[in-house]
Amino acid sequence: MEHLLTKGLIRYIEATSNQEPPLLDSLRHETTHTVGMSNMLCGPVEGMLLQMLVKISQAKTCLELGTFTGYSALYMAAGLPVDGKLITCEAEPKHAAIAQRFFDKSPHGHKIEIRLGQAATTIESLDETFDLIFIDADKGNYPLYYEKLVPKLRQNGIMVVDNALRGGDVVAPKDNGSRAIDKLNQMARQDPRVDTVMLSVRDGILLCLKC
Repeated sequence: MEHLLTKGLIRYIEATSNQEPPLLDSLRHETTHTVGMSNMLCGPVEGMLLQMLVKISQAKTCLELGTFTGYSALYMAAGLPVDGKLITCEAEPKHAAIAQRFFDKSPHGHKIEIRLGQAATTIESLDETFDLIFIDADKGNYPLYYEKLVPKLRQNGIMVVDNALRGGDVVAPKDNGSRAIDKLNQMARQDPRVDTVMLSVRDGILLCLKC
């Protein structure tokens, strides 16, 4: 978890990982200065991890809950083949507009489709299955998203759950978001449909492999 690491160690981790592409650096700075809430961006290290997971799993279809300004979507799209597809869901039109502007600048932008609206509603409209699913939306609905999306994940597909450690609050949850994340973590651990591993990258990442 990033807040438990020294600034020097964070810089070292970033320096020994692939460099952030210029377009994503520009998006990160614009998000910081025009939207704020830059802590909602996954950051270059987690972004590169997502891209690697897409490549390793040979994913062709991905789903993201929580576009924000499109930072993580661009990392994942770069890992998809030319004919790959990423559906990303966002409830806030202003955030989606920024994301689309940067998608239009990217050679991978044609792979990305934004679905505006509440994530739970969008999920109900999806008929296809996905090779990789990234959950990074409203935390209180994490258990609901998990239950609705496991059936939409192909066998040997990967589900990636962001903020799975919630700044350490999952150890003794005191707010609804932390309780919901802890509930999802426990649900996944006891679910025979998936194998799970918790990673202490940034704010915690739960990986679920569909059996």
